Amino acid sequence: MKKKDFLYLAHFGIKSIVFKEKKPILGTIILTDYCNLSCKHCAVNNINKKMHSYESIIKEMKRFYSTGIRILFFCGGETLLWQDKGKNIRDLIKEARKIGFYIVNVVTNGTVTLDIPEADVIFLSLDGMKDTHNLIRGDTYDTIMKNIDDASNSNICIYMAVNKLNFKEVQEVVEFADKNPNINSISFNFHTPYKGTEHLTLIREEKLEVVSKIKELIKKKMPIFNLYSALDVYLKNSWDRPCYQCIVSEEGKIYNCGRCVEVEGLCTECGYLFAVEFSLLFNGNVRAIIDMIKTYLKYV
Repeated sequence: MKKKDFLYLAHFGIKSIVFKEKKPILGTIILTDYCNLSCKHCAVNNINKKMHSYESIIKEMKRFYSTGIRILFFCGGETLLWQDKGKNIRDLIKEARKIGFYIVNVVTNGTVTLDIPEADVIFLSLDGMKDTHNLIRGDTYDTIMKNIDDASNSNICIYMAVNKLNFKEVQEVVEFADKNPNINSISFNFHTPYKGTEHLTLIREEKLEVVSKIKELIKKKMPIFNLYSALDVYLKNSWDRPCYQCIVSEEGKIYNCGRCVEVEGLCTECGYLFAVEFSLLFNGNVRAIIDMIKTYLKYV
């Protein structure tokens, strides 16, 4: 990250803390809800099966930038399936750079080529080792492994949603990520119980087990993207929400924090650790700020 970019983000953080501003700095654009998978824990895929137009996405990027957003995520559906008028994800990232975004990240299920050196981070969903991952996401593990092997120029972060089916494999997946030369880090979320997926939610004792394991692995210097200081806060379920510094846009509709904010009662069951982390950061939690500087500068 360039020094001037870091200073802008630091200034934004100071203003948010001191003046309690609720302006966004991170924006996510949903490119499509079309997906080639039907994962057991997902409730937002293939509802409309619509690819949003290139022009509408560029317009939204410019709107984001004008409001002060400097960290951009592209999501789906399956993000890398998006195309319109001969344009693909790499074209969108290049345009985002021209507009001026400091960090541009992509979230993907990994079944499409991961050779995207233009992205700062590619968050790749891997939900356990082979048998467990395939149970959750279908027979995709081998395809993902090949795509990882072919993506030596990309900054890949494994993105694991921890649930009833895979929580015993947290350490194994971390060790896999650590040993793979084409994977730079791993980030965890806990399952958020959208309607129809409630049975995958961990009970408190299971969450405690997972948090203890992640903390232990962070202490061992494993390449974990999550902030150590946010994990116990997640267990206590005591952070401020929604996180006004993050927004999601789908076809021009804006959601504060995430799309789950509109589902009654779901905020209190949120498993998105980034929301915990950003809440702590912009409330001036010193430990979280120190963790963020050490972690983000290492992996972004």
